[in-house]
Amino acid sequence: MENVAVISLGCDKNRIDTEHMLYRLVRGGFAVSDVGDADVIIVNTCAFIESAREESIDTILSYAELKKSGKCKRLIVTGCLPQKYRDELVVELPEVDAFLGTYEYEKIVEVARGTVSAEQGESLATCNAEYPTNVFYDAENCGRMLTTFPHVAYLKVAEGCNNKCTFCTIPSIRGGYRSRPLADICAEASKLAADGVKEIILVAQDVSRYGCDIGSSLLQLLCELEKLPVLIRLLYCYPEQITDELIEKIAASDRIAKYIDIPVQHCSDKILKLMNRKTTGHAVETLIKKLHARGIVVRTTLMVGFPGETQKEFDELCAFVKRVKPEYAGVFAYSKEDGTPSAWLSGQVTKSDKVKRVNALGRVCAEVTKEFNSKQVGKTLRVMYEDVDFDKNKFVGRADFQAPQVDGVVYFKGTGLEVGRYYNVQITKSTNYDLYGKVGGEQ
Repeated sequence: MENVAVISLGCDKNRIDTEHMLYRLVRGGFAVSDVGDADVIIVNTCAFIESAREESIDTILSYAELKKSGKCKRLIVTGCLPQKYRDELVVELPEVDAFLGTYEYEKIVEVARGTVSAEQGESLATCNAEYPTNVFYDAENCGRMLTTFPHVAYLKVAEGCNNKCTFCTIPSIRGGYRSRPLADICAEASKLAADGVKEIILVAQDVSRYGCDIGSSLLQLLCELEKLPVLIRLLYCYPEQITDELIEKIAASDRIAKYIDIPVQHCSDKILKLMNRKTTGHAVETLIKKLHARGIVVRTTLMVGFPGETQKEFDELCAFVKRVKPEYAGVFAYSKEDGTPSAWLSGQVTKSDKVKRVNALGRVCAEVTKEFNSKQVGKTLRVMYEDVDFDKNKFVGRADFQAPQVDGVVYFKGTGLEVGRYYNVQITKSTNYDLYGKVGGEQ
C-alpha cells in the first residue's frame, strides 16, 4: 500500500474538492500520511489572485525538491491553477507528473497509482478537460473524507459564478453558475448529521443565488436543512440577493446561525459601478442595519486599491466601517489579473498605496471587532468545544457568531468536557479578536 499526502490551498470550496479526492484515494487503496512519509504528493491549488498563485507555485516547488531527493515517487498538481494555466505549467514545471483541472478528480486514483503510460501521462498533463457548463459537477456525490473537526463540515451548494465582477477570475476557472440539485444536498447533509456533524457550513461562489437556475431557492433549501439536528451557517451571500424573507428565516430559525457572510467589497457607488457590483453603498448600509436589527452578526470582505479609488473613496470606506460596524471583516488589496476588465481601467493604484490602505482599514476593522467583543463580557454564550490550547492551558471553542478559522475563538475553563458538544460559557474577558470565559453548564 502506498502513502499519499494532499496539500489543500485556497478557499473552503477547494477544501471540499480535496476531501472528495481523499475519499477516492482511500477507496483506491492508498493510505493518507504526512508529507514526509508520502509516496505520492498532491497539491490542490488556488489561482484566484497573484498572491494565491505565488503560494501555489512556491508549494509545488518545495515538494518538487522532495521528489528530486527520492522521498516521493510522484508529484501531482490539481485544481484551479492547472485548470487555467495548464499549458504554461507543463513547460515550466517538468518535475510534476500530471496536472488535473477542477473537473478531472475522477482520474486522481489512476494518476496517483502511476499506471498510465508516458504517452497517457502526457495527454493528462496537456489536455484541458471539457467541464460541464450547465449542470453541477457530480463528483460531490462520490463521498468525502473530512479534513475539518469531525463535528464540522463544509457543504458546497453550487459551482461557478455569473456575477461578472470586473476584478474576478472565477468564471474563467470554474465556469458559469450551476446549482447542485436540492435532493443531493439534503442527502449529503443527512449523512453528515448521521455521522456526528453538528455544524454544516454552506459554501459556493454565491450561496445567496442558490437555485436560480433549477427552479429552487436558498429559502427552500434552508427549510429542508433545518429539519436536521445541526447548525446551518451561511457564507458568501451577495448583498443584492439577501431579501427580507431570508433575513427573517435566519432570525427566526433555531437551526440557522445568527450570522451571515456578505462580500461587500466597497461602499463607494463609483467603485461599486466600476466593479460591476449590482448594488449601492446606501443599499448595503441599509441591509447591514436590517441584519443587526434582527440580531444577526455580519462578516464581510473589503477591497482597497481598486482602479479609480482615490483617497476620497478610501476615506468613505473607512467611515462606512466605523458607521455600520460589521463585526468581522477581511481586508484585501486589489490584484490586477490578466483577462479581467478591471485590468484595463485607468487610475491603477500603486502597490505601496494599496499596502498602506490595507493596514489602515485593517486597524479600523479591528477596532470594530474589539468593540463587539467587549460587549460580550458578562454574557453567557453557547460555545462548541473544539480543541485544547496547551500553552494557555484552556479549552478552545466557538460561539455561534464565530466561523471556523476566520473569526476568533473562545478560550475557557471547565472539567469533564467532550469535544464536539455545546456548553454554556460565561464570558469574563475580551481581546481584539478572542473571548475568554468559564463553563456554566452543558447544552
